[in-house]
Amino acid sequence: MFVDSHCHLDGPRFQSDRDQVLARAQQAGVAALLVIGNGDGPDDLDCALKLAENSAPGPAIYATLGIHPHEARLASEEHFARMKQLARNPKVIAWGEIGLDYFYNHSPREVQRQVFIRQMELARDAELPIVIHCRPSESSDDAWADCLLLIREHWASSGLGGVLHCFTGEKSHARTALDLGFVISFAGNVTYPKAENIREVVRMVPLDRMFIETDSPYLAPVPYRGKRNEPAFVVETARQLSELRGISREEVGRITSENFYRFFSLTNHPSANPGS
Repeated sequence: MFVDSHCHLDGPRFQSDRDQVLARAQQAGVAALLVIGNGDGPDDLDCALKLAENSAPGPAIYATLGIHPHEARLASEEHFARMKQLARNPKVIAWGEIGLDYFYNHSPREVQRQVFIRQMELARDAELPIVIHCRPSESSDDAWADCLLLIREHWASSGLGGVLHCFTGEKSHARTALDLGFVISFAGNVTYPKAENIREVVRMVPLDRMFIETDSPYLAPVPYRGKRNEPAFVVETARQLSELRGISREEVGRITSENFYRFFSLTNHPSANPGS
């Protein structure tokens, strides 16, 4: 059994075959998905929730909502109010992905920081954990320094924790996040030849503090690199983690699935057969 803890299934790249993608995920042993609710920007905040509420038979689908740092410049009071309303839906189990992206700078950095802080305040009120996107500028850890500082100042006292999605940082960043109550999530890029820094973190993070994800449709793992990523491929991320930790792929799936259900306080934990 596996859980894809972070995927984007709402966009046009899945429009023509989404049901088949979900069927392939179930066939691969994926029991649940967390679909990320950023959409194409803050006018599309319910995109993941629509899938979670109207999904075809297959893996259980849960949703997040949030304004990505790329679109922080577009955030308005109306969007914040809309998120506050949507967060009441029980299918919404986290707020995100939110955070900082200094690599592309699609939104001014100060605007990113202010929208990040505002969403942490809303997530605290909603009693939802947060899912973090953090990407520094090239050859720097500037976004990591700012992101972890803001989490410490504006979030850690909530006790709600969060997820560092698609972790790409160093051991020091992971240790700080673990101390702040976060789970570290690993995606398909852990299989890439140049990703030794990520593999070092996999070897260090406690097994009960890690998730696996695809970040579909991005970052397809080896041997699918260059293709559209999809939730079924999360088993390849599990395979890489199994080699790094010296346990079976199935054991990685079991442990990370149990971590997911425990972290999000989900009581409907499926059996080892996701189709049952």
